[in-house]
Amino acid sequence: MELIVNITPDWGIGFENRLLVSISADLRRFRELTTGKTVVLGRKTLATFPGGKPLKNRTNIILTRDPAFCAEPAVVVHDEAALFAALRSYPRGNIAVIGGASVYALLLDYCDSARVTKTYVDAPADRFFPNLDARENWQIRRVSELQEENGLQFQFIDYVNLSPKPL
Repeated sequence: MELIVNITPDWGIGFENRLLVSISADLRRFRELTTGKTVVLGRKTLATFPGGKPLKNRTNIILTRDPAFCAEPAVVVHDEAALFAALRSYPRGNIAVIGGASVYALLLDYCDSARVTKTYVDAPADRFFPNLDARENWQIRRVSELQEENGLQFQFIDYVNLSPKPL
């Protein structure tokens, strides 16, 4: 199971239920990493997608506390127990955790790896991702060269979790 996130240098990931940046190279990478896989996300993250609809060509598992929420053809779960039960029915190596902040926090320790896009921008954030550099069990595996798009500098940084928890 891997996690995919775009962060700023202070590990910010969102502000007022929106992503902080949009970079086409990052979106292409996201599509490549998730197409054909099972993606795990929260209801608020789903609301940021085009039309608020589940991603095509992926199995979407959506975590929400709203018992009336439905998003066909997604799998909707309403608590952690149901989420973990659903995750165990998919191949671990085929699962990508894609946000938001509470879903990342819940599943971080279960992930084998994290695909981080670090965007070097100073943007206000009200949602943050845990600092992987400060966690002993997370190590950098690969760092891309610094890239730039529309004046934004960014890097792809891949982390590995040395001791992921079993589902």
